[in-house]
Amino acid sequence: MDTIAIARGLDGVVVDETKVCFADKQTDRLYYRGYAIEDLAEEAGYEEVAYLLVNGDLPTRAQLEEYRQRIAGLRALPAPLAAVLDQLPAESDPMDVLRTACSVLGSLEPETQEHGLAAVGQRVMACLPTALLYWYHRHHGGKAAATGSTEPDVAGSLLALLRGASPDALCRRAIEVSLIVYAEHDFNASTFAARVAASTLSDAYSSFVAAISTLKGPLHGSANSAVLRFITKFKSAEEAEAAVLDMLAKKARIPGFGQRAYSKSDPRNAINRPWAKKLCDQAGTPALYEVAVRIEDVLMRERKMFANLDYYTAIIYEKCGLPVELFPPMFFLARLPGLIAHVGEQRGNNRLIHPSSSYTGLQPRRFLRLDER
Repeated sequence: MDTIAIARGLDGVVVDETKVCFADKQTDRLYYRGYAIEDLAEEAGYEEVAYLLVNGDLPTRAQLEEYRQRIAGLRALPAPLAAVLDQLPAESDPMDVLRTACSVLGSLEPETQEHGLAAVGQRVMACLPTALLYWYHRHHGGKAAATGSTEPDVAGSLLALLRGASPDALCRRAIEVSLIVYAEHDFNASTFAARVAASTLSDAYSSFVAAISTLKGPLHGSANSAVLRFITKFKSAEEAEAAVLDMLAKKARIPGFGQRAYSKSDPRNAINRPWAKKLCDQAGTPALYEVAVRIEDVLMRERKMFANLDYYTAIIYEKCGLPVELFPPMFFLARLPGLIAHVGEQRGNNRLIHPSSSYTGLQPRRFLRLDER
């Protein structure tokens, strides 16, 4: 039998073409539809980036205003969905809550020829944050569970639903930048899962549920929460360095480091780092930032390992008041524009995704009747 090359995890396997995103491993740069992520994070709002990803180019001022108003007008939670969320246990994993909310919304407002991908995408982008935070406050928050928001932008709406009040400018922009840098990242595991579902000609909600289910795993979407739990163990940079050196000696895994798409650095990490510092300075907790920087320095010095997107995002979320259990759902909510774009792209040039395998099991053998075994 001929030897078959196995690409475990599909590492290095090119399965299709895309015009949505380019993560350049040669230069460690990231581009959405040809625009550098640094420029988008510096100059654009999240809705501009969402429009770009879904529609292929940046909006005009009029198009952006219309897009913002449309999304803002779709945040309200349907009463039957709220009733389902009321019944979910308080101890539910928030990613399970998102998965359930997406499925229920798909049953209440199914994708049709008239209510297609664009409409479904806008509704999901607008409504799922409301659903998540409605459930959270209903069971944990101690506040009235809002079923909508009047904030003009997605970042402000998320924070207002969480806090029950309009956010300050620093947190609003920090969260918006985090949404931008999370919005898309090529054929990552959850995006590929969404494209696999789309390739079967299933509906858009099913693709999003596939993405949620994949993102839930600790090797993908839960890294940001693991980072915060790790770095908050240490009271000083010196304590952190000693612990990390000990962990490295024991070959223990440090959360928030490494990203296959890049060779020497994750460009999104450089964007998030200054925001983490600003928020720590504002909160009067510089030690948290100093601990994070020291750990990052040690990993680079000792193992040439670089921090990824999740690393400083964890500090940003914590300083903006997000409970750690809501960090993974934030990843998904930010990624929705990229998922919508990929589902549309898959449908536009579709072929059923059906990889092959190399069989290593037993050779054909005679069936033994029950009295022979």
